[in-house]
Amino acid sequence: MLSKVLTDIELVHLYTGGEERAFEVLLHRHKRKVWSHIYLMVRDREVTEDLFQEAFIKVVHHLKAGKYNEEGKFLPWVMRIAHNLVIDHFRRNKKMPLVRSNDEHDVFATVAQPDKNVEDRMVNVQIDEDVRKLIEHLPGEQREVVIMRTYLGMSFKEIAEHTEVSINTALGRMRYALINMRKLIKQHRMQLERA
Repeated sequence: MLSKVLTDIELVHLYTGGEERAFEVLLHRHKRKVWSHIYLMVRDREVTEDLFQEAFIKVVHHLKAGKYNEEGKFLPWVMRIAHNLVIDHFRRNKKMPLVRSNDEHDVFATVAQPDKNVEDRMVNVQIDEDVRKLIEHLPGEQREVVIMRTYLGMSFKEIAEHTEVSINTALGRMRYALINMRKLIKQHRMQLERA
């Protein structure tokens, strides 16, 4: 009931006034967007989980300490905290974000192929890497939809809700992403046939 009626600011006031349930509503309202934002940068589910939890722990501490500035909106503020934690993560590890594979959730990952020789498996691994690079060259909105669909396994309904567009817009972005990827494949004369 709280989530349908109250704005983020009202929920923040309730939470800082002692209503713990208000924070649960805020968390539920924004968790997918924050989690996806982190994941799109780090490409690793475990690291994403850690950074996501760290972000909301910081949010709680800031709210409890009265450090939340109401001039900005709540979600952009949380996203900025999450973004800064991602930057700190890469600084600590001294590496820039790379497209990394998580075999458990990556539809492009090459599964064990006992009937394939080493050369065929290497070709398939290279294709997976080439496809990831193609995704990185897509315009932001298209890349976001492809990653959410491919890496996060989100439905188009979930993608539409997360990006705050209609399902048709989400489907259209995916369609244009595939068209653009085909153009890039043709332009660079890439061979993406699996062995």
